[in-house]
Amino acid sequence: MSDIEAFRCETRAWLEANCPESMRTPMPENEMVWGGSQVEFVSQDQRLWFERMRDRGWFCPDWPIEYGGSGLNAEEAAVLEAEMRRLRCRPPQINLGIWMLGPLLLEHGSEEQKRRLLPPMARGEVRWCQGFSEPNAGSDLASLRTRARLESDHFVVDGTKIWTSYGDKSDWMYALVRTDPDAPKHQGISLLLIDMHAEGVSTAPIDLIGGKSSFCQVFFDGVRVARENLVGELNAGWALAKRLLQHERRAMSKFGEISLPTHFDLLSLLREYLPEPQGRAEQALHLRAIRCRMEEHAFELTQRRMAEEMRAGQDGSDLMAIMKLVHSEQEKEKFEVLLDVLGLRALGWEESSFTDQELALTRAWLGSFAQTIAGGSSEVQLNVIAKRVLGLPEAGKGEAK
Repeated sequence: MSDIEAFRCETRAWLEANCPESMRTPMPENEMVWGGSQVEFVSQDQRLWFERMRDRGWFCPDWPIEYGGSGLNAEEAAVLEAEMRRLRCRPPQINLGIWMLGPLLLEHGSEEQKRRLLPPMARGEVRWCQGFSEPNAGSDLASLRTRARLESDHFVVDGTKIWTSYGDKSDWMYALVRTDPDAPKHQGISLLLIDMHAEGVSTAPIDLIGGKSSFCQVFFDGVRVARENLVGELNAGWALAKRLLQHERRAMSKFGEISLPTHFDLLSLLREYLPEPQGRAEQALHLRAIRCRMEEHAFELTQRRMAEEMRAGQDGSDLMAIMKLVHSEQEKEKFEVLLDVLGLRALGWEESSFTDQELALTRAWLGSFAQTIAGGSSEVQLNVIAKRVLGLPEAGKGEAK
């Protein structure tokens, strides 16, 4: 038996013995476990799964051991992912720091930052949020105005961020700030790590149409940030931001595996609400649903193939824009189909005559529109794909438009 097959057998046996049966089921949004200083569990099985994976070092299996991972190589990490998928294991925690900031620190952080920040992140002890967008700097991110002026050994931060996911529940933020207001807008930006409990930081939740408030506006009023929390060079944060956004697009496309698609199974709902289609309209709806599921499956296979290629050393970072675009548009289409499948049963809001699943689906349909904006709008992704993947010329520079 080869070493990798021996590892597969060992991994399969460990997961079988340590992943509770209830953690091998689709994961509703209200049962997601977010790592952080205030981690919460709705069941003992969630706690056990979290603690066992944490102690195994499998929150970040391919990170070096000295930074809190378990040091798996690319092939071993792929085996672990495949075995978890085979058993339908839920992710033991959701942690944006691990998905986005952690990989950036591994590439560009100082050795001190890696040893200070990565191990707590890898243990699920710190919850991170992202401070990029501002009220007047959305798609044109580089026009941000939150300012950080350097005073001796610390920065003083003033300004505001918006659409900050779970900013009111996070421990730390990785934020873009303007450190040289006189420089060209792409050259005067730095990446700072900000303690969300520091004096001068406040948050205000933003109500969304679906009735859930995961977004916040965050305000900074004279917040002091130690210079050691500057990532990379001063005024060189734009390149880091672009790299982090590549990790974000990958996370956004991956996030769908463990959130919306899993607890609204399109084909099972089709069988439940339209078991025997009558007439051309219902038959056409069946075909739409089947086509939608086939496209989802194709996306899942492509995602796995890309993950394998990236583990083998191929750079697929620019392709993440395609994956994010396709996934968010697929999700929106899926919920349109589901709404049509449920018909009048999709019109509930809080009424007791509707099931919890029907009420949740209606709200999730509204939330699906946000997926085409969060992490970069579909229009922005198309621009990224045109420029970085297809190599098309930019408009306004003398080339054909």
